[in-house]
Amino acid sequence: MLTLIRHSLRILALAALVGLSMVGLVGAANSSTRAPVTQSYGTDDTLQKGMLVRINAKDSAKVSILKQDESDKMHGVVVSANDAALSLTGNPDKRQVYVATFGKYNVLVSTQNGPIKIGDLISISTLNGIGMKADGEEKMVLGKALTAFDGSDAEGTASLTDGEGKKSTVSLGRISVQVSVQSNPLQSAGLPSALTQFLSDIGYSVTKKNVSVARLYLATLILLVASIVSGVMLFSAVRSTLVSIGRNPLAKQAIVRSMFQVVITSLIIFIIGVFGVYLLLKL
Repeated sequence: MLTLIRHSLRILALAALVGLSMVGLVGAANSSTRAPVTQSYGTDDTLQKGMLVRINAKDSAKVSILKQDESDKMHGVVVSANDAALSLTGNPDKRQVYVATFGKYNVLVSTQNGPIKIGDLISISTLNGIGMKADGEEKMVLGKALTAFDGSDAEGTASLTDGEGKKSTVSLGRISVQVSVQSNPLQSAGLPSALTQFLSDIGYSVTKKNVSVARLYLATLILLVASIVSGVMLFSAVRSTLVSIGRNPLAKQAIVRSMFQVVITSLIIFIIGVFGVYLLLKL
């Protein structure tokens, strides 16, 4: 029993050291957290607030309306000049729009991929410049929906024709999105999109912000390891206690006391794991 406790304490110390290192790395990575900033660009397209855009292929000082087959070139969303505390302005003589790549903004969306719920990832639809609920097909996502849209309060509708010639009508509207352009986590590492979406939803419910896929899976791994270590310790403590009492009933009190020490140690390890996961997601 004492040997088990010593091993447990070593694991506890190692877990604490790893947790502190992890917090330090995460803190350093987030020390330069981005603030909402908009950048002005020239454009040759007719754009309106809330549309998704890409950098113009021929002129990096301009943006063009984003098309679905260009989702990997997604740059941001068109916003008003006063939508951010800081706006970077280019040549005032050119036709300009302001584009945001990070922050909370209203985005034009459709119900092409179904109703949008809070927490759904948003990507580009087949309607140029218009977003929709993302699945595992799109390479990039604009961010995560902060408000829902089921078409009941639509600003308009649009007709779509699929590859088989079937027509359908979708609703158009605006929702608030936490914009953070990134690779689509639903197609990351070939893992099931449902699992990635589930973890993404949990991460968002804890942090109220987008959490990278790498951080989500690292947090899951840490929680899994902490749970396994704690579970093994608890099982070993109970089993050892029962065997020891059977062999030496007179030492029951001391044996039970040792078991409780192991139980407390295992709980501390599990709590440290949970706390480390929380910091990893939150910071």
